[in-house]
Amino acid sequence: MSLSPEHQAEIDDLRARPQSTLRSTAPGMEGHLYTAYPVLDHGFVRVIDYMGDDAAICQAARVSYGKGTKSVSNDEGLIRYLMRHWHSTPFEMCEIKLHVKLPVFVARQWIRHRTANVNEYSARYSILDREFYIPAPEHVAAQSTVNNQGRGELLEGAEAARVLEILKADSARAYDNYEAMISQDGQQGLARELARMNLPANIYTQWYWKVDLHNLFHFLRLRADAHAQYEIRVYAEEICKLVADWVPFAYKAFEDYRMGGATLSATALDCIRRMVKGEEVSQENSGMSKGEWREFMQVVG
Repeated sequence: MSLSPEHQAEIDDLRARPQSTLRSTAPGMEGHLYTAYPVLDHGFVRVIDYMGDDAAICQAARVSYGKGTKSVSNDEGLIRYLMRHWHSTPFEMCEIKLHVKLPVFVARQWIRHRTANVNEYSARYSILDREFYIPAPEHVAAQSTVNNQGRGELLEGAEAARVLEILKADSARAYDNYEAMISQDGQQGLARELARMNLPANIYTQWYWKVDLHNLFHFLRLRADAHAQYEIRVYAEEICKLVADWVPFAYKAFEDYRMGGATLSATALDCIRRMVKGEEVSQENSGMSKGEWREFMQVVG
């Protein structure tokens, strides 16, 4: 991981001048402000700013529902009720702004979550750094034989070494050509907005990403899942740690009802009721396809 001298100077300056505030703060998140947490070989996640906490979620819910929440005796219970019954707007009262450094191919996956505000490093204006994601040997794997969008068994020995060498050599060659094209030494030099097209998808970019808690939970449910691609999952897992310190009640409810829970179809619920009654249920008499049955069995064990 590497912070630019400018970013490090900004962090040092902000930490040297702490300011008092009248707004609510989350002690767990205050300790994370401006700290860059490493991800992958050159990436990081750091909190730039945040708004709200567990109390803000409850405050919004009580304004919205009024007397309807009087039976809930405490903030944690109310938050769990909101999460359990899919009440999303109170969670939208909390927001977080992150500075993320990540490979371009990860950014292209990430940006599909179109519920955030994003400002990315401009390769039209600035020159990209010579930093590329090269996977560790334990993450170099073959195409999965059962999942068209996943990886399977690890590559080993000479094949793994050959793949890693290709990745390193191609990245270096592409960047050498990028530098040669934009150079103004004895030539006009190609415009940066054109030269960037030759760079590989494993080069690092950076952005500020601001999102509310409801949409952040949706992102984490998908990207911190064990089935998500490793390279985006490790970013999501790092963000999970930050959120757990920011809104501990909300994050615990999210773990229980979203990450650790399961959504079942009416057909699946009917199968469970039949199983509880002692009936022998199989894929053939379940009313499910083979794929649905396989996923159902993974849930019920």
